[in-house]
Amino acid sequence: MSESDPIRFRPREPGLYAHSQAHRSLSSSSPSRSSSPVVAFNRAELDAILAVYARKVAAGEWRDYALDMGREKAVFAIFQRTSEYPLLQVEKCPRLARRQGAYSVVLRSGVILKRGHELQRVLSVCETLKLGR
Repeated sequence: MSESDPIRFRPREPGLYAHSQAHRSLSSSSPSRSSSPVVAFNRAELDAILAVYARKVAAGEWRDYALDMGREKAVFAIFQRTSEYPLLQVEKCPRLARRQGAYSVVLRSGVILKRGHELQRVLSVCETLKLGR
């Protein structure tokens, strides 16, 4: 497996965190599997996200995560506690790559904290992020 190959995960039941409002719009598009390609994080992207995640877990700020990879976008959801709503989401949406950038960090409320073409720059907002416990 090379650095640019996407990481393949086994499919799960539809709706990884089905109670989340943001996820409902992702999973409600079509429950059937088709031949459409799935958007996924490649190894380098996932390594960068997990490096930030590991630092925040070590600091005691984050506790859990979930991955959702669909036809429109890939989402790395971060949870403060094991609950039904993600604290924030790191999204990869190739459809926006030429406009605002494929990567974004989105809060639970739907507010986009940062969007851009480079994942490292987008993830830098997570390093300084202090959300109430």
